[in-house]
Amino acid sequence: MSEDGLDWPGLMRAGLRGLGLRPVEFWALTPAELSMMLGREAVKPPLTRARLGELQRQWPDLPRPQRAPEKPSGDDE
Repeated sequence: MSEDGLDWPGLMRAGLRGLGLRPVEFWALTPAELSMMLGREAVKPPLTRARLGELQRQWPDLPRPQRAPEKPSGDDE
């Protein structure tokens, strides 16, 4: 591990050998992108129909308040 906390030789082996990346592709990635490609990033599961139902019950859409009709603006008065 280097001084900045990243194991560059290990990351390079994982990217170049494990993922089959070319060096230019490896160095173009951000650490977050590489981590995700290696399966190290916790990924939230997709929104399911059941979870959507829970959110709809928790945060129901409320009807919009009715606005009074606007008075015509004229110089008749």
